[in-house]
Amino acid sequence: MNLTCPVCKEALTQNERNLRCINGHSFDAARQGYWNLLLVQKKRSLDPGDNPAMVQARRRFLDLGFYQPLSERINQLATAQLSADRVNNILDMGCGEGYYTQRLEHHLDSLEYPSQITGLDISKHAVKAACQRSKKINWLVASGADIPLPEQSLDLQMVLFSRLMPDAFARPMKPSSALLVAWPGPQHLIELRQLIYAEIKESHFDPATTLAPAFEQQSIEQVSYKFTLKSAEEINALLAMTPHGQHLSTEARERLDQLEHLELTLDVNLGLFTCS
Repeated sequence: MNLTCPVCKEALTQNERNLRCINGHSFDAARQGYWNLLLVQKKRSLDPGDNPAMVQARRRFLDLGFYQPLSERINQLATAQLSADRVNNILDMGCGEGYYTQRLEHHLDSLEYPSQITGLDISKHAVKAACQRSKKINWLVASGADIPLPEQSLDLQMVLFSRLMPDAFARPMKPSSALLVAWPGPQHLIELRQLIYAEIKESHFDPATTLAPAFEQQSIEQVSYKFTLKSAEEINALLAMTPHGQHLSTEARERLDQLEHLELTLDVNLGLFTCS
């Protein structure tokens, strides 16, 4: 595992459960097995990122399998950017509780693609949960604006439903390496949004514009399909893991509480970009 010191950017050397750089900056592994490389001055709050309730809701919902076809397409696109003949260095930036990261690990293992996967998130609660999914993945609590990986070390970086920071993302990537980005399409969970909001705001998000000139767009494709939540528990798990659940009016809550099932649309864009 190659990591850089978040203080001075020198290489970190691991000695069992400790990381240390030549300037004496030292970091110990957490009990769960992850490394916390998030400096206090890099935090925008005392406890940044998803809280424990949001992490557990996301885990409950994702483990129901409704997003598995999306995960499988992500794995196919990711694998197409990698090599079976050498170790592939991969970062899942904003990995959350590790659902997509672990499924990619399992997919690459099944194909016997050698890989070193790092999952990074600013939420320590998310990374603690991710540690339960895999002991082989290198889990980090760190800032995506200051990724503690060596320059030009990554073959692939995934940014799934996270904020784009082109300059920070480009620094650890090899020339012409791949960035895989996922973001919601206009119809994503449209049925749920219609139940919650009086007016649906249309998104005009364009990752190609945001990522230029550090990255060049190669392709964009849409993953879209219907799925049905069949209980109040499943509906509430989805609500708790999305921002929509934080904006419920009394009337919207009452409408949702009356539902015994809810048919929804998954609509996600997957974009491939190369580092310029």
